[in-house]
Amino acid sequence: MPLRAKVATSVSKTAAALSRAAGRGDGSVIGGWIGLKIDPELLNHLAGGRAIALVSGTNGKTTTTRLTAAALEVMGRVATNSFGANMPTGHTSALAKAGSTPFAVLEVDEHYLARVIDATEPRVVALLNLSRDQLDRAKEVAMMAQLWRDALANHPDVRVVANADDPMVVWAAEGSGHVTWFSAGQRWHDDSFVCPQSGHPIERSGGDWWCAGCPLRRPQPQWRVEDEGVVDPRGDWHLVKLQLPGTVNLGNAATALAVAAEFGVRPIEALPRLATVSSVAGRYAQVDRDGRNVRLLLAKNPASWLEAFDMAEQAPTLLSVNARDPDGLDTSWLYDVDFSPLRDRPVLITGDRAYDLAVRLEVNGVAFRHVKTFDEAIQGVPAGRLEVIANYTAFQDIRAELDRVL
Repeated sequence: MPLRAKVATSVSKTAAALSRAAGRGDGSVIGGWIGLKIDPELLNHLAGGRAIALVSGTNGKTTTTRLTAAALEVMGRVATNSFGANMPTGHTSALAKAGSTPFAVLEVDEHYLARVIDATEPRVVALLNLSRDQLDRAKEVAMMAQLWRDALANHPDVRVVANADDPMVVWAAEGSGHVTWFSAGQRWHDDSFVCPQSGHPIERSGGDWWCAGCPLRRPQPQWRVEDEGVVDPRGDWHLVKLQLPGTVNLGNAATALAVAAEFGVRPIEALPRLATVSSVAGRYAQVDRDGRNVRLLLAKNPASWLEAFDMAEQAPTLLSVNARDPDGLDTSWLYDVDFSPLRDRPVLITGDRAYDLAVRLEVNGVAFRHVKTFDEAIQGVPAGRLEVIANYTAFQDIRAELDRVL
């Protein structure tokens, strides 16, 4: 690397280490921010010489990135932004911290995908899904699909692994020269009722979908979830055993296997690695406290809340919602979430916007009890499992109350 890039890398690593030592965070943002101030091309330099996969989408990025990195470790050391810092500052910090590695798997915020493709020249880009997120600042879903479509058109040699079940993703990826389609199932359809190409309705039957007014339709997937496993492009079925809960993570595993295959990793080699992943940046982690087994689930938008309800066991459940800058300030998305699956269990609510959540639960006929602190929630449920479902900063608040043992 040029001298400036070497200096920037060294300063980036030092700043990140100081941040961790001072208890100000994991350093995954500040290190990259300072490094890029010294050398604006630092991410490009750090990406050079690595075979890189980028993972983007509204939901599932962090988990899929973690699973993909685990799968690629069959081939050698892998750099990754495992704490979810998914903008260029986080990518820069992660690559600087990792040093020289043959591979990198980077989670990318969907807004930054075009920029990061330009900077890193990846071998593979995985496109998971698109849905509404952070309504006060995020782009409308079809606009995001257009940005992806344009970005991929500028990089025709990139191999794309894309979700065949999401019409927005299919439209974004269909023009690429090298596309591998996966099917992980998609229960959330509310953001893809209208074709992004023609504006006509999207029709659905079973797992199939098509546009009523243009040729856009669901492609035939090469990788698909079936029963408790994944079917590969040869038609072979592989049993998938994960420590992570829910059918959504079986789909994330299928995506990881498809991406790893683009690097030459066979499913039989990757599957034991996937089985070792038990927690992803604190998500799905289980902590014992005062006789309660607490499990944390992150849910940040309507689609991810739907999946969280599927993962949660039949047990007392704490819901926590904030509306700070990282969450988005608009909580009207609560009315797009069907909370009725929680009617048959004790429900507690907390967080900055607990009263908004209370109104929404009353509309859905879900009984609840308001608690002011996490400790009050712990003491308010019997010994055994406590499921916690929280949006981003509420999740981090609860992690802090657990003394960051996750």
